[in-house]
Amino acid sequence: MRHESTSATMLTVLRRRLRQDGWTAARLAAELRVGEATVKRWLAGKGLTVDRMERLAGLASMSIGDLAREAEDTPLGLARELTLAQERALSADIFLSFLFMAILAGVQPDEIAADYSLPSRMLETALLKLERLALVDRLRQGKVRPLVDRALVFRKAPLRSLFERHMKQLYFELDYSAPETAYASELVKLSDVGAAQLAELIEKLRGEVQALSDRDRETAVLPRKWYGMLGVMRELDMSSVREAGWQITA
Repeated sequence: MRHESTSATMLTVLRRRLRQDGWTAARLAAELRVGEATVKRWLAGKGLTVDRMERLAGLASMSIGDLAREAEDTPLGLARELTLAQERALSADIFLSFLFMAILAGVQPDEIAADYSLPSRMLETALLKLERLALVDRLRQGKVRPLVDRALVFRKAPLRSLFERHMKQLYFELDYSAPETAYASELVKLSDVGAAQLAELIEKLRGEVQALSDRDRETAVLPRKWYGMLGVMRELDMSSVREAGWQITA
């Protein structure tokens, strides 16, 4: 049973590292000179021999041993959603919630401490709280790993309220005329099905941003800074446009 779980985790690590390095199924198929359907079967664990896994790992600059070691440090069965108690605890402490989100994004505590000149006692207290909340696990050499899937969605009121109080204003205060502010805005008319597909696109973009962050952390030469990215959609109230139109024709 342990062998099966380790093999499954190694495959999960392999898929993640390939995705982080920009390897799509189509690109892998072209590189390996096999059909795209064959690659997808291998990545699902079907027909994936040791030799094939080793070749795929090599494309992600890893060996079988690297996969095994990373699998050992990867917890199985990551939670996909926070409990109400966890969200309440995080929403009650803005620093605790930031620390958790940073760890979830792959940033280690020592880097956070250096960025903000945090006292070691303050950081240790916060990490202990996260550990007691079953949100992180302490590893060797001061490393910390999250016990929650990075793709989690905040569905409950506490953390949504925290964003409303502390984060939303940051986006409203942005100078959208400044050249360093990158943004995109679009007005579209959609059915309920189209709106659901748009929501999926936003979530897909979030995953791509996470992968970009991972690649940049491993390859960046220049210093890294904190950036915020907000993807949002909602049905618009068009009454003001309607009223403006009537004023023009009156």
